[in-house]
Amino acid sequence: MRRSNARPPAVEPEPSHTMSASKHHQLRPSSVSSRVSFLSPSNSKHHRRVDGGGRRCAVIALAAAFLCLFIVTRGPDSRKYAIILDGGSTGTRIHVFAYRIGWGSMPTLDLGLTASMKVSPGLSSYAADPENAGQSLVELLEFAKERVPGELWEDTEVRLMATAGLRLLDEAVVERILESCRKVLWSSGFQFQHDWAAVISGRAEDLCASSDEGIYAWVAANYALGSLGGEPKKTTGIFELGGASIQATFVSSEPLAPVLSHVLQFGKITYNLYSDSFLYLGQNVAYDSLHNLLSSGDLRSSGAFIQEETYIDPCIPRGYMRGGEPGKLSTSLLNSKTTYRSSRAIGNFSECRLAALKLLEKEKEKCLSQVCHFRLTSMPKLQGRFLATENFFHTSKFLGLGPTPLLSELIMAGEQFCGEDWLRLKRKYDTYDEEDLLRFCFSTAYIVALLHDTLGFAMDDGRVAFANQVGNIPLDWALGAFITQKTSRPSAEISDWIFAVLGDEASAFLYLFVSIMLIFTALSVLKWMKPKLKIIYDLERGRYILTPVNR
Repeated sequence: MRRSNARPPAVEPEPSHTMSASKHHQLRPSSVSSRVSFLSPSNSKHHRRVDGGGRRCAVIALAAAFLCLFIVTRGPDSRKYAIILDGGSTGTRIHVFAYRIGWGSMPTLDLGLTASMKVSPGLSSYAADPENAGQSLVELLEFAKERVPGELWEDTEVRLMATAGLRLLDEAVVERILESCRKVLWSSGFQFQHDWAAVISGRAEDLCASSDEGIYAWVAANYALGSLGGEPKKTTGIFELGGASIQATFVSSEPLAPVLSHVLQFGKITYNLYSDSFLYLGQNVAYDSLHNLLSSGDLRSSGAFIQEETYIDPCIPRGYMRGGEPGKLSTSLLNSKTTYRSSRAIGNFSECRLAALKLLEKEKEKCLSQVCHFRLTSMPKLQGRFLATENFFHTSKFLGLGPTPLLSELIMAGEQFCGEDWLRLKRKYDTYDEEDLLRFCFSTAYIVALLHDTLGFAMDDGRVAFANQVGNIPLDWALGAFITQKTSRPSAEISDWIFAVLGDEASAFLYLFVSIMLIFTALSVLKWMKPKLKIIYDLERGRYILTPVNR
């Protein structure tokens, strides 16, 4: 048989630890080491590029996350302050509101830092000396400076909003009073503009004109109750008995005369409000009007009140004697020159209630608008619940009644107080000013004449609550003015363009965006921190192994 000249294929020796040192050493130069990498040079460069890109992504993600957190913590949610001066008929009250604007448009009050203070008399008492009216604000502004941090003064708005007291004065006198106040406000250090000192809507001759005061009171009440921004039918109406005027505001679905209608929008909800303001019918002015009319003989409830030089007064507790001293009454509110006759107090609640009702009937005739009469037939149907504030509340509290007294209970308490001897009342309520104490008989009868005899609430109707605050939130029209101002221009409070564009939807967008950024940041950091590995073949051990790659 012929032998083949072909050589058999060479067989490489398997790796062995028993190989000689020289042979073992000869294997290293060809492989650089005993470990062979399965990563090609091009792949290694690719991984280095990925590694560098990952680091950059992680840094960018971290920066974006910190920026979002900075905006959340230092942006529109930071504490701010606003100041409103309520120029009322009996005094001026300053309100310092500490608040935060969240990523929606509704401000959140910081009740622990919100404060108020009142000084008397009111701005209307400076009718004879208007140039000095501004000095009455100095003490109030010092009160505000103690509560607003100095570095925030120039960013804190201060507004003077005068009400019915100034509306009773001549316009020229009013402007001189306001100009005196503006000078003080300009120099206060707070942010101020010329038109931020004004008399809020409603002129003295517009006895039944819709006013901002009642609308602001409605806003404050529903903000405190948590119904502002909700379904219109679930809101609460407001009756406010001030010193010089009465406000009535509530949601109505009935067609309204333009002078009585106001459209208010919060977020996506629109409220059609009935709002009526009645000048000269506030408790203090009505009290003075009643005694003017009784003294002059123009008002009689039953029988003849006038007996020569003395008139019978059913609204003053028996035993009290008043001489011809008109100065003891708030005649500055009426600019009255009436000289009072001496009175004989009989303290008769029923007669006082009848006299109060006749006063209301007489005053409504002064209303210039044909559709504006303070009686049930001209008001929309009273639906839902109502809050009665200011002197409604003060009278109920004085009489020891709860927050939701029935009118029948108010009558019983009024009959007891009016029929009491004056000297006993003075001893029992020795901490009260005499003029304030005298008014409670009239105010009780006046409230019944308003709510039952005029508005038609039943004696056992529990829909009306007497209150001046809900929880820790005061029911003050100034609070409503503050809320309306802040929600009407949210972009002034929120500088970021996202929230100026998105409005109330910005909150959800922001938190979604921040959440995504934080998740992306966490994943990027984890990916960057995870060690890079490569697979190599260990010739000495004869198997594949993982080894870290230096960054």
